[in-house]
Formats: sequence, structure tokens, C-alpha cells
Amino acid sequence: MAGQLSSSMLLAVPLAPLAGSAIAGLLGTKFLGNVVGRKVSHTATILGVLIALIISVQTLMAVLDGASFNQDIYTWMTVGTVKLAVGFQIDALSAMMMCVVTSVSLMVHIYTIGYMAEDEGYNRFFSYISLFTFSMLMLVMSNNFLQLFFGWEAVGLVSYLLIGFWYTRPTAIFANMKAFLVNRVGDFGFILGIGLLLAASGSMQYTDVFAQADKLAGMTVPGIGWPLLTAACICLFIGAMGKSAQFPLHVWLPDSMEGPTPISALIHAATMVTAGIFMVSRMSPLFELSDGALSFIIVIGSITALFMGFLGIIQNDIKRVVAYSTLSQLGYMTVALGASAYSVAVFHLMTHAFFKALLFLGAGSVIIGMHHDQDMRNMGGLRKYMPITWITSLLGSLALIGTPFFSGFYSKDSIIEAVHATNIPGAGFANFAVLAGVFITAFYSFRMYFLVFHGEERFGKAHAHDDHAHAHDAKQQAVAAGHGHGDPHALHDSDAHHEEEHDAHGHHGLAPGQKPHESPWVVTLPLILLAIPSVIIGYLAIGPMLHGDFFKDVIFVGENHTAMESLREEFHGALGMAIHGLQTAPFWLALAGVVCAYYCYMVNPRVPAWFYSKFKPLHTLLDNKYYMDKFNEVVFAGGARAIGGGLWKVGDRALIDGLVVNGSAKLVGWFALLTRTFQTGYIYHYAFVMIVGVLATLLYFFPFWR
Repeated sequence: MAGQLSSSMLLAVPLAPLAGSAIAGLLGTKFLGNVVGRKVSHTATILGVLIALIISVQTLMAVLDGASFNQDIYTWMTVGTVKLAVGFQIDALSAMMMCVVTSVSLMVHIYTIGYMAEDEGYNRFFSYISLFTFSMLMLVMSNNFLQLFFGWEAVGLVSYLLIGFWYTRPTAIFANMKAFLVNRVGDFGFILGIGLLLAASGSMQYTDVFAQADKLAGMTVPGIGWPLLTAACICLFIGAMGKSAQFPLHVWLPDSMEGPTPISALIHAATMVTAGIFMVSRMSPLFELSDGALSFIIVIGSITALFMGFLGIIQNDIKRVVAYSTLSQLGYMTVALGASAYSVAVFHLMTHAFFKALLFLGAGSVIIGMHHDQDMRNMGGLRKYMPITWITSLLGSLALIGTPFFSGFYSKDSIIEAVHATNIPGAGFANFAVLAGVFITAFYSFRMYFLVFHGEERFGKAHAHDDHAHAHDAKQQAVAAGHGHGDPHALHDSDAHHEEEHDAHGHHGLAPGQKPHESPWVVTLPLILLAIPSVIIGYLAIGPMLHGDFFKDVIFVGENHTAMESLREEFHGALGMAIHGLQTAPFWLALAGVVCAYYCYMVNPRVPAWFYSKFKPLHTLLDNKYYMDKFNEVVFAGGARAIGGGLWKVGDRALIDGLVVNGSAKLVGWFALLTRTFQTGYIYHYAFVMIVGVLATLLYFFPFWR
């Protein structure tokens, strides 16, 4: 069956989006004189991604029939016995990722036609998102660490370009630089991990390294004595912490909302941030042999899942609520990895990609209807004006909180069960974190839903678009029950970015008397198409992906890790799982979160104001994001500045300039002053110097003390 997959057809998957990116980026911009217009640019990029999607679906079908592919396509160089090549490894994991990346990317491409219609950088944006699709496909299709690292860095580069897409805004430049630098911290660990494995195994090929896993497990890091495999796996996971925004390297993702909304759906919900989850799952033969690395992973994931969810509660910017939701759900995936339930993590990756992309694009549709106002305190009652956006956002929210029969329920509940069954150190805290996170997720998700789509219509008023007055009076408005809804949150981070897309789109907010409007079909069609898998994909896929042979010989789980066995024993079909889910703690916690959000923001808006007045220090802590940005600024950035200043003063000025450069010049000058005293023109002075020179020579070659 392997003959069904040909290298030429697989090459077309990443190269088709790359060709579309080249057409839009070179011919559609000032680079080559705007040879083609907008229609050609978006047609070329959409066609490229569509071709990649069709071939990806065919590839998945072939893999389900038993086909596989693991070959090098091009050898770059051979250094000794180490072969550096471009190659593809196509199995169930990579084929599934190919379909997720290309399908979500296609929806985003179509959506972008409507969302970026008024933007001058239209062609450039299409070029970037198509280039990102190419980079992500190279990452998930790779069969070696070199290509993995290439794709890893390429998606980081394109993310940098997209976050700073509106490069005339200082906040966008700050955000993309922040993302770039934080990811470099993680990538330093990532390349260290690759280097350790290369040094120990002598190969960059996955299959060669995996074949030596047992040998690697018995080795130690030279000169340190640490278990080599544990050190390498933790270093690899540090790379995942940066790319998948895990605590404490999560700080870049909320600020990345500075970019246009379509890239939030493509990069920060469905693809790039899940690269770390994919990578650890691909490396399961290595991670399974290190309980120390798995324990580290489950604790980091638990912290991210719980504490990032708290931050979503106080956000007023609609995109930032979804951003912190992404952070929390990435924590859930990471917890599953640490519980040795890799297939569950990948399953949640897939379901999350659809419903989170739906929520981001739904938020973008709301922003369009609100004339690019993102503050939820200026919304309310949008249900009757934007019915398609409303119903699709509701479906996405229900999937996010894990409502039985929705896709998020099957993956999220499986994570909770896996954590409960695992024996990895740290599972106790993880179990508490994922259960508490259910209530928190439901609360902030439906807080957003009620504030945006129900209740009083707060748009079309002076405060809805008077940014200066809003910024100045935010605290007073918060105390006065938040524009009629009792939302007590004072001015904070989301208000600082309140005009996130204002510069690019001109008029900001609805004028008095204006009403919201439903978005055009190029925006609503992707919402509908993403809502379908958000509802049904979990029901259809849980059986084969978690309890069947879908990941057989792809993901490896050690005999001493029993979480997946427990899940299989308790699974009695998707229907039975959903019915049983109505009786479990996660369902009632989610329901409690929805009811609390309804009571606080629809029935009794004074409750949030009371909490704000009673727990103001806690709100301040959350408002400042646990002071992580301040900590990084003072400790890491401040430390780097101090080290740099010290190196400049001591190393550059004192040692290099002062001692080496100026010191050598002074030494030459001093020697010249000394010798010029003998250049007098008198013969007896020259004779004296000659005698001294001869005497010194004799003493050197024939010392009298020998």
C-alpha cells in the first residue's frame, strides 16, 4: 500500500502554498512593481492551499488504508556519517496534522478576503499566511531534526512578520519583537536538545534516533552525570514551551493579538502554537523513557491551564479573552502529554483547532460589525443583528467548555480522565488544575458570550468610540458597574490595545444611531464550515484516534504508564461517553460556570462590582498578569542590560579600548620617548648604546651565572 504515496505528490503539498505566496508577495507588492492585483493574489494563494488540502485528504485516506512513506527527498550535505537532508515521514500523525493545517488555513484565506478588504497590505498579508502554511507543513511532514528545526524557525519568522503586520504602530512592533525574543529563549533549549541527541546517536533521522532510545536511556551527559535522555527531552520541551506558550514563556501570545484577527485564528489557535504538542507526540519513543521529563511537562501544563484561565476572566478585549483561552487549552494538551496520553493531546489539538479558529474568526466578525471596536463593554445585544455570527460563536463556546456531544467534550474529558488515571509525579496537582479549569473556562467563555450577544445594547453611544474619554474614565466607569453591565474591571492591558485595528481601518466604533451588521459571506461561510467539525468531529474521531489503531506504530506508550489502558477499559462508545458525561463532575462544573456568568452579567451586574471592591488586590494581580512582564523586564531584560553595560564598561572600554588598543599605543609611545633620548647626534652616545647592546647580547647568550 506504500506505493500509493509518491514523493512528487507529497512535494506538492508544501510547494503549492509556497508558489501562491511567491505570486502574491513578489508580483503583488511593490517589490516587483505590483504586477498583479488583489484578485490574482488571493486566487493564487487560496488555490495553492486548496491543492494542499485535497492532496492532504487523499494522503490521510491512503494512510488509513495502510500506506506509509519515509524517504529523503533531497540530500543537502553529508558531514562524516551525519546526513543532512530534506525528507518526509507520512503516517497517521503527520497526515492528520496536514489536514488540520490546510483546512483551517483555507478557511482563514477565504475569511481574509472580507476581513482585509480595506487594508493596503492586502496582497502582502495573503503572501504571509500562505508562506506560514508552507512552513507549518514542512514542520509536520519532516522525517529528521534538521527539517523540523527549519520549519520550527520558519513559522516563528512568519509569525513575527504577521504580528507586526501593521508595522507603523509602536505596539505592533513591541509585540512582534517580544514574541521573537521569547521564542528565541525556548529555541535555545530546543537546539540544545537536538544537539545532545545528535552527539549521542550520530544521526538526525527520527527512525535512527528512536532505534537507539534504549541505549540513550542508559547514557549520561558528559561532565555532568545527568541522564542524557532526560536532559535532552527537557531541552526539547523548553522549545515547546516557547512555541506552545507554556508558563513562563507564555507572555508573548496575548500581545500577539496586535496582528490582524485572521492570523490569530491561523497561528495562535490552530497551528503554530500546537507545534510543540505535535513535536512531543512525535518524540514519544524518547519521552516515554524519562519519567522526570514527563513530570516536568505535567506540572508546567497544569500551571498554564489553571492560571492562564484566571486571566481570561478580567479581560475586556474580545480577542484577548480568546487568547487566554488558547493559553489555558494549550495547558490541557501539555498536561495530557505529561500523563503519557499523547494521542489524547493530539486529539484535543485537532478538536481545539476547529472550535478555537471558529471563536477567533467569530470575534473578528463581531469586530467588523462593531466597526473595529474590540471592547466588550461597548457591545451587547448583537444576537439580532448578527445571527450567523451569534449561532456559530455559541456552538464554538459550547465546544470549548466541553458540553457533551460537542467535539471539545470528547477530547477535554479524555484529558481529565487520563490525568486521574496516570501515575506520573505531579498528577495530583494536575488533576485539581484541569477540574478547576473547567469551571473557569465556562465562566469566562460565557461572560464573553453574554456581554457580546445578549443584554443591553451599549454601542452607538459617545463612550463607545471616544477613546480618550474612555481611557481617562475607565476606572470610574468600572466602579459605576461597567457601562450598565456591572463589569468592574478598571483600565488595563486590553484598553491599552483598545485601538488594535483602528489604524488600519480608519473609523473606530459605531457612531450614535448606527447599528451593527452581519458580515459578508466570505466571512460567515468559514464560520459555518468551521462550526460543523466543532460539533461532530469529536464524536466521529474518538473511537479510532484514542481507542483504535489510528496511531499504532506512530505514538508509543510504555508499559509502566497505564493512563491510556484505563481510558480504553472505561470507553463504551461515543454515545455512551456523552450520556455518562452528563453525570460527571466536569459537566456540572461547566454548567456552574455558565450559570454564574449568566447571574453575574445578565441578572445581577452588581456582583462583579462587589467582588472587585472586596478583592481589589487580587484583581490588581490578575490585571498585571501576575507581574510576569514586570518580572521579565526587571530580571531578564534588566539583567541583560546590566550584563551588557558591565561588558561594555569593563570588557570594551577598560580591557579592549583601555588596555589593548590605547594601552599598546601608550606602550609604543613610551618606548619611542625612551629611544629618542639616545638619538642626539653625538658619537659617544651612539658608542655607549652599542656597548650596552653588545653587553646585553653577551649576557643573554653567555650568562655568567651558569
